[in-house]
Amino acid sequence: MEFISGITYNLRGLTTALGTPRLLLLGLVRFMIMAAVTVVLAAWLLSHHETLLSLMWQKPTSGWLVWFWQLISWMAALLGVAISAVIAFILAQLLFSVFIMDLMSRITERKICGFERASASMPVWTYFLYLIKQELPRAILPVLISLVILIIGALTPASPLVAVASPLAMGLFLAWDNTDLVPARRLVPFRQRLAFLGRHLLFHLGFGLWFLVPGLNVLFFSFAPVGATLFYIEQIDGGV
Repeated sequence: MEFISGITYNLRGLTTALGTPRLLLLGLVRFMIMAAVTVVLAAWLLSHHETLLSLMWQKPTSGWLVWFWQLISWMAALLGVAISAVIAFILAQLLFSVFIMDLMSRITERKICGFERASASMPVWTYFLYLIKQELPRAILPVLISLVILIIGALTPASPLVAVASPLAMGLFLAWDNTDLVPARRLVPFRQRLAFLGRHLLFHLGFGLWFLVPGLNVLFFSFAPVGATLFYIEQIDGGV
């Protein structure tokens, strides 16, 4: 049941944001920031990918090796674009998106409840640094778990299982990135927030399922804080 709830709350968040001008604007700004950083990094890597590749393997001059080198070159270019997207996500998340996500969450809470539950009173820059500090564990933990999954896939015959587990783990942690906004803002200790993820694993898997659909993932990812805040207010606060 929680799995289906995760799917529907992400969809509700999107429809709510599209009907709320401020949330729509913030979601579009977040998307444009990540897209801009991705394009700049990808353009740089693509313009230098042959030079970078030649540092590892000089271009051959004859035979089928030339074709193989070209194939490797294009694969390296595609990998560079993928790496650019990951770097763009991390940079945009730490420097910009964490603030935009928190603002979207606050607007949603005020829209639904009519007020915002009191949080810590801090100067703007102090609070911004606090948000980044809260974001670091959420950014590091998924990377560590992903590395463990990759190592298991490389060193054991579990490659088919890894092919399924990796995207599911990615979707789960991206979902938690959004549902963690409200408790992090309320200064809930990280250990308790991690336990919250464990209690609602199925919900997060359902919520993160939209992030695994090519094309739609960009749209849902930009507005996910809205649906995650709706869930927390209605299902967690409402149950207290």
